[in-house]
Amino acid sequence: MTDAQQASAPIVVSAGSATDVGLRRRINEDSMLARHPMFLVADGMGGHEAGEVASAAALAVFEPLVGLPSVRVEDVVGAIDLARQNVDALAGGAGGGAGTTLTGVVVSQHGGDGYWLVVNLGDSRTYRLAGGALEQISVDHSVVQELVDAGEMTAEEAATAAGRNVITRALGAGSDEDADFWLLPAAQGDRMLVCSDGLSGEVDAATIHEILASVLDPQAAAERLVLQALANGGRDNVTAVVVDAIAVAQHDPMDTLPRAGERDAGAAFDDELDADTVPRKTPRSKPERGERP
Repeated sequence: MTDAQQASAPIVVSAGSATDVGLRRRINEDSMLARHPMFLVADGMGGHEAGEVASAAALAVFEPLVGLPSVRVEDVVGAIDLARQNVDALAGGAGGGAGTTLTGVVVSQHGGDGYWLVVNLGDSRTYRLAGGALEQISVDHSVVQELVDAGEMTAEEAATAAGRNVITRALGAGSDEDADFWLLPAAQGDRMLVCSDGLSGEVDAATIHEILASVLDPQAAAERLVLQALANGGRDNVTAVVVDAIAVAQHDPMDTLPRAGERDAGAAFDDELDADTVPRKTPRSKPERGERP
């Protein structure tokens, strides 16, 4: 991204990323894209290298958006549709059971104001550290999360429950459910974390918070998070992308979504976005996370 493009971006960012195969896996089935304005993580499933191929195939369709000052909601929706086609096409080859999660944050704008566009399918996660508080923005698409939502299990129980690797939405793996989206006004000083469950499954929220709050450089913070996951067992591939908002185009802090008069012409998807800021309560297919041999 050129200096001129960076200057015209609604959110000027600094980012860092790190990934590791972990201590028990042979292949790293995580993929990541960490270049403005796309900061995404995909965690593949399917075993026999199918997961590695699926996660890479999903993120490949976002490459043409790299270098733009910002990306529209419609662009991300279209890319997800193409990513699903890419992963589904693997079913005709060696990757018949292939699938992948997808989560992350995209630099977007409305009326010239900077917004974070968060997207999620599966149980990889996107967090925001703002005003000293850490918040998990994405909501896991998993069987145990549904039990937590229904009041049948506590979050603490879910963290160690059998079957916590069974997810209810994905790209591929027999799932055709839509992604969830959140559109959040950005502020200078925001720090976003995008990670695979190899991080969130090994490092508790309090430790994630402490590292994000104390390690100022985003590259150093990403590396520290991955090392902490390895120190805690490293039972899965682990990936972390840390994104800092260095400067943000001004906006009304009371305005959490674009006003009707500011929406792009023809952006019909905006009407759906308002209703899609929490997971849809529709029947879900239940692909199980593939294990590597």
